[in-house]
Amino acid sequence: MDLLLEAIGWLGAALLLTGYALVSSARVHGDGLLYQLINLGGAVGLMVNSAYNDAWPSAGLNLVWASIGVVALVKLMRPARSARADGTGDSAPALNE
Repeated sequence: MDLLLEAIGWLGAALLLTGYALVSSARVHGDGLLYQLINLGGAVGLMVNSAYNDAWPSAGLNLVWASIGVVALVKLMRPARSARADGTGDSAPALNE
């Protein structure tokens, strides 16, 4: 179990760094779906690892970080749903926006 939770933490860190590198190099947009998914996955991975290791300030930070990611994803998906309902938009948001 220890090894699995360590791997989850390292994966979370790698995802957050990957997202930051992609935005910094202008390969993805900070308000796009792909970045938000990467960011959310990284925050959840670090949150799980931090909680397991009783690093509560870090776990709390990543809980807030993940919550921000969820809100951003909901906002990104909302226009797509309403656009589909009235037939004026694409069926899904682009991943690299």
